[in-house]
Parts: sequence; C-alpha cells; structure tokens
Amino acid sequence: MFRMTPHVLQNFFSRRATRRYPYVVRTPFEGTRGELCNDIEKCTFCALCAVKCPSQCITVDKDTATWSCDPFACVYCGICVDACTARCLHQKPDYRPAAREHVTISLRGEIKKKAKKEIQGASPSDVSSQPKPKPDHDAAAG
Repeated sequence: MFRMTPHVLQNFFSRRATRRYPYVVRTPFEGTRGELCNDIEKCTFCALCAVKCPSQCITVDKDTATWSCDPFACVYCGICVDACTARCLHQKPDYRPAAREHVTISLRGEIKKKAKKEIQGASPSDVSSQPKPKPDHDAAAG
C-alpha cells in the first residue's frame, strides 16, 4: 500500500491521460485513412471500386447512376481509392463521426456519354490526303 502512494499522488497532481472526446478532438496523424468520400460529378460508374472492395460495402448501379456505401461494413483500407480510375474517391484524414442509427451513404450522379474517337483530331479526308513517305534508296545502297 505504501509503495503505491507516490504513484497515486503523482497521478493526482499531473495532467490527465485521457481526453474528453466529443469536446476535445485529437488532430489525426499524417496519412490517416478516415471517412470515405466520393466526388460524384467525376464518377464514371465503372464499378471497379465495388469489385476491388474486400468488405463488399460499395455497390454501383450503372443504369440509374447511383453509388452507395455502407460505412458500418467498410474497413477503411483504401483499396477502392487506389483502384478508382476516375480519381473520384478519396479519404478524409478525419474519422467518421459516431452514429446511433445504421445509415447507408447513397449518391446519385449522371452517366457521361462517351465521345467518338477520332484519329488524333483529324477527319478521315485529312488522313487520306496526306502524302505517303517515299522509300529512301540511298540508305539501302550504302
């Protein structure tokens, strides 16, 4: 009992070891993978994020252009962010706030129409009217 008294007194007069969480929030560490966010205007609805997600918390519907995520199933690993070709997914450095109800994040966007590919911006008539290169006979002889 007497060996414990100095520790009790030291803890009594020192600062607190814990924080009052909702009121005092610690700044996150660098590189923290927090809440998953989608910039729906950039999303192409390719569903690559849903395929790569290990917890299968992301669903993408290409027909209705909806993207949804179940944050309670998400493990915040960041694989979906790395797999996104449109770079519309990102993770905030802050954690998602505590929730009392099960909520699914659903976002609705617009399907982008694909533009017809042209040969480097030239029309077919421009390509056929270009002169063909002549063979170099001097290089073959030497």
